[in-house]
Formats: sequence, C-alpha cells, structure tokens
Amino acid sequence: MKPFLLLSIRAEPAAADDEHAAFARFLGVERADLPRIQLGVEPLDVSLDDWSGILLGGGSFTYSDDVAAKSPAQQRAEADLWGLLDRVVAADFPFLGACYGIGTLGSHQGGLIDRSHPEPVGPLSVTLTDAGADDPLFAGLPRDFAAYGGHKEALTVLPGHAVRLATSVACPVQAFRVGANVYATQFHPELDLAGIETRIETYATYGYFAPEESGALRAASRAVAVSHPMTILGNFARRYAR
Repeated sequence: MKPFLLLSIRAEPAAADDEHAAFARFLGVERADLPRIQLGVEPLDVSLDDWSGILLGGGSFTYSDDVAAKSPAQQRAEADLWGLLDRVVAADFPFLGACYGIGTLGSHQGGLIDRSHPEPVGPLSVTLTDAGADDPLFAGLPRDFAAYGGHKEALTVLPGHAVRLATSVACPVQAFRVGANVYATQFHPELDLAGIETRIETYATYGYFAPEESGALRAASRAVAVSHPMTILGNFARRYAR
C-alpha cells in the first residue's frame, strides 16, 4: 500500500508530535508509516503518484494575517501549499486539511477567509448538512456531534463550486468539499481529550485565549465526550488506501 503523507505547520515539538501520533492512530497506521513534512522548513517536493492521500494539520499560522506580519516560514509554507493544491485540485486527489486547511483550501479556491467567525479553544457542536450526511467521509457520524476546535479565522464565503458539508452556530462552514476527493474541516478530526489539553498548554500565549483561562478551557473540554470526528480519518484511510 502507498502511504499517506502528513503536512505539518507546527514548530512546537509537543503539539507537533501529538498531532502526528493522533493522525496515525485514527488513520489506523503506525506512526512510522505516516511520513511527515514540516512546511516552511523542509522542501515540499511531492509526487502525487507516491501517496494514497495527503493530510494537512493545523497550527498557529493564520492565512488572513497581513503579509508583512507573516514569518518567512509561513510565507514559504503558503507558497508551497498553493502549488501543491494546484495539482491536488486539478487531479481531484485525496486531500484532507484540518483547521488551517479551511483557510488554505478555501482561499485557494476563491472563498473569503476572515476573522468574522472565531471559536474558542475546546469543544464545539457540529451539524452535518444534507450533503455531509450523504458524503462517504462522514459515514457513521450522527447528524449532530461534538468536536474539538479553536480558531481565529474561518471561511465566511464558500467558493461557489464547493459543497458545504458541516456547519455550527458560530461558524458557517465547518467542513466543505471540492470535487469528489478534496476536503477541509474547521474542527480537528484528530483531536481527543489528551490532544486538546496538549494544545491548550502549548498555545496558551499565542493569542487564542488569555493564559489564565487555560484551566477553565481544560475543564470545559473534559466535560464533553468527543468520539465521533476521528471516524472521518478512518473513513479517509479506508476509502483512499491503494
């Protein structure tokens, strides 16, 4: 079987390693069998023929930031991703971007990414659209389910040719699809309780929340059972492994 590839924008070791382990676990592969490239640091020289599918994790990069405020690593990551997405979308190649994937794929496809619909770090309620309920990537999920997330920016205007798959009260686009095989989610399908607690600790000073709110965010995360989003990664692996 050709492996899946994980693209990471995380420079923080604890969060990056936890993300890698979580994607591998819920895809159903060994971590050693899920190669990872750190965008903005390592070159993104990828042939689509070498992979079963590509996954993009989240992190502290924010697509809607002013260009002058973006680090050289972020600017390089965005340029590399833009070129990759040119090929991914043209080939309708299996792709799933989590959180940062909404900003990247949404902007690449002509949607509007801004800060109109932020959500606090922790649990949130996601609702599938009719299209989402019928989509094979969401097979086995209830119409309404809890997930973990937290973001400063969101997709405010969906590209006209894209299909909205999920929404929430605070955020109009929680998931969408381009073509048949190119996906992005605003929530994190790889995040379990241990993962969200690692993120809260790691990003306490990154502007997502006031550091003194960390304890309350952990408590809120523990109060909600999150078990359904991970099914998306299992579905992705079963659907696209080749």
